[in-house]
Amino acid sequence: MIIVVATQNAHKVREIREIFTGAELVSAREMGFSDEIEETGTSFSENALIKARAVAAATRLPALADDSGLCVDALGGAPGVRSARYSGGGDAENRRLLLENLQNAADRRAHFVCAVALVFPDGRELVAEGRADGMIASEEHGTGGFGYDSLFVSDELGKTFASASEEEKNSVSHRGRALAKLAAML
Repeated sequence: MIIVVATQNAHKVREIREIFTGAELVSAREMGFSDEIEETGTSFSENALIKARAVAAATRLPALADDSGLCVDALGGAPGVRSARYSGGGDAENRRLLLENLQNAADRRAHFVCAVALVFPDGRELVAEGRADGMIASEEHGTGGFGYDSLFVSDELGKTFASASEEEKNSVSHRGRALAKLAAML
């Protein structure tokens, strides 16, 4: 089965391909889809469905989308669904703003959430969510990963996602867990 991965984020496409091995995955870009899809949902699941529906309709193939983000307890769950757009800049600016906003915070607990949606051209939809718990470090550690990975210290790994190998990260990550649940549904 060919499934179109509904994201323009090359890091996510690579990570999803490493984790979700039960189908032939092609990126939306490889299928000629490069439209920006506005994420107007108020939850990770809503945003994943918005993206998967748009790509499935455009390509007439099953589409897999994820929406994920970092939820920080001391910030009332922010940046949450706005994680990628938190600062209005890129990853480095997002991390810098997060550290600024947590400068005097005693509670640095956080969790990553990932919702994955698989939408078929016939209208069938599957949604699964995964979660990874941890805390926000006071400075960046590691060079792997992307987004907030260099700040997120996984409870299970005892180190940042950016310091972990891809296999370690994928075994406990929010995306890995969501994709495993989705694979079980299939």
